Amino acid sequence: MLLTPSTYSMTWDLDVIFPGGSSSKEFRDHLEKVEKEIHSFEASIKSWDASGSEDSGLSDILEKFQKADSGLEQAESFVSCLQAQNTDDVNANELRGIVTALASQLNTALTHLDKAILEIDDSVWKSLVENEHLNELSFILNERRRQAVDKLSKEEEALINDLAVDGYHGWEEMYDAIVSQLCIPFKENGKEVLLSVGQAQNKFSSLDRQVRKNVFDEWEKAWGKNAELIATTLNHLSGFRLAVYKKRGWNDVLKEALEYNRMSKETLDIMWKVISDNKKPFVEFLKRKAHLLGVEKLNWYDLDAPATDSSKTYTYREGAAFIIDHFGKFGDELSKFAEKAFKGRWIEAEDRPGKRPGGFCTSFPLSSQSRIFMTYSDTYENVSTLAHELGHAFHTYAMKDVHPLNCHYAMNVAETASTFAETIVADAAFEQAKENSEKIALLESKIQNSIAFFMNIHARFLFETRFYEERKKGMVSTERLNQLMEKAQKEAYADSLSQYHPYFWGSKLHFYISDIPFYNFPYTFGYLFSLGIYAQAKKEGKGYEEKYISLLKDTGRMTVEELAKKHLGADLTKEDFWQAAVDLCIKDVEEFLELTK
Repeated sequence: MLLTPSTYSMTWDLDVIFPGGSSSKEFRDHLEKVEKEIHSFEASIKSWDASGSEDSGLSDILEKFQKADSGLEQAESFVSCLQAQNTDDVNANELRGIVTALASQLNTALTHLDKAILEIDDSVWKSLVENEHLNELSFILNERRRQAVDKLSKEEEALINDLAVDGYHGWEEMYDAIVSQLCIPFKENGKEVLLSVGQAQNKFSSLDRQVRKNVFDEWEKAWGKNAELIATTLNHLSGFRLAVYKKRGWNDVLKEALEYNRMSKETLDIMWKVISDNKKPFVEFLKRKAHLLGVEKLNWYDLDAPATDSSKTYTYREGAAFIIDHFGKFGDELSKFAEKAFKGRWIEAEDRPGKRPGGFCTSFPLSSQSRIFMTYSDTYENVSTLAHELGHAFHTYAMKDVHPLNCHYAMNVAETASTFAETIVADAAFEQAKENSEKIALLESKIQNSIAFFMNIHARFLFETRFYEERKKGMVSTERLNQLMEKAQKEAYADSLSQYHPYFWGSKLHFYISDIPFYNFPYTFGYLFSLGIYAQAKKEGKGYEEKYISLLKDTGRMTVEELAKKHLGADLTKEDFWQAAVDLCIKDVEEFLELTK
């Protein structure tokens, strides 16, 4: 039976992927199949003769890699979903270890391939990648060959991958284990309840300042109580990363992150410069918000609080209908896709204990589906988050006809698609608002994104770059981590708050993700880049969707500078593009200040 909007489920369907959850026999069989595919890939590399200028078997090698890679991604996504939906799932934690080991094997095999292609003569290589069977993969093949130059010998890189299972990725798993045990005590209707980290985080958007304060006090206690253990985890995770960088002769701690995001240091520096030069309007916004909340200066726990009491709420059904409707005004493909996701039970949104905090979208390439994780509690912010994650899922869908090996787009452009979808919904909600209080609330929600990307994430970036420089000299104490974090927050927020969150380095999962270093600046890039795309979409109307999909299709086979040049005619290494995007955000602030004066 087809679902109607009134019967959209708030829990996802994982059984259609692998039945039986963490006890699934089918999933165990899948893991065995992936292992065999990795071995087949390894064997094909060992027997490869790359001496000729023809294809010489590279197409076959890449096909085997693609099978192993897609199977592994399917497994990683499934385990991530299991762990997120139930932090007490012991079997899921065991499966995570197996999947991590398989990822290490595949990375080792890739290292062998990299070294093999590095040994090919330049003229032979040029002929090889221009071969009709490989030409469409020329960008990623040249990228792998170029990056292989900076790596160690294949034996040393293989050893690093083997040691990383327990000595690197294991620390990320340690962090997950610590957080899963954290509980935040909270008094509700005269009775004390224990909140998960995710549930407690939702309380920071409460209208009641005393509620926010009480939760924040307990929040700080909980993270403080576990600070030594978490600090040890962060030190060892970063220490492993730095040790590898040192062996490879990498001095810049941002080298890996920039290469992963296919982005130049010049682009990153100019983006942060423009943001730093434009902090004043956002400080004015925080001052006005403090005035509206009846305080002299905002506290950290006031940042997510609504500045005005807008009674507008959205049930899950209403939020889904709103998103589908307004996606449709941009383009039919996006709207139909969102409806498919709701009807197919691709979304886990139920508010219940035992779930991991935050939200994410993950793809299942073998099933041609995605899954979205969040906790929904009837607020506009939840609708916004839902649209954001659907944007991620649509990005994957838009690339369905692209060669699988050209679908590995970086985090910064991934955040572009999600923020673009979020902006569609934000503008639609504002245009429909009738009451002044609702307009103020929706404007504030948009500006909160700017605060997050220009201040919160800027603080994360400042903290992490400084922390890594200090970590090169040895272990960094809990006290010093707090000092570094508070200093970064004061600088990023232009000292506009009365109290900061020194334990933020412990409470933010992104610092503990071992696969992707510096899980911060790509969000800000994606936010501003998406504004440039959105401005173009507004000019061209509904017909822009086809061009938008073309842009998304290129995200796995270009640098961000090339992408912007081709699809937007913009130079990301110049201030103009970034200033124009920031100016759009400043306009929101000016309108907010006018409405609330």
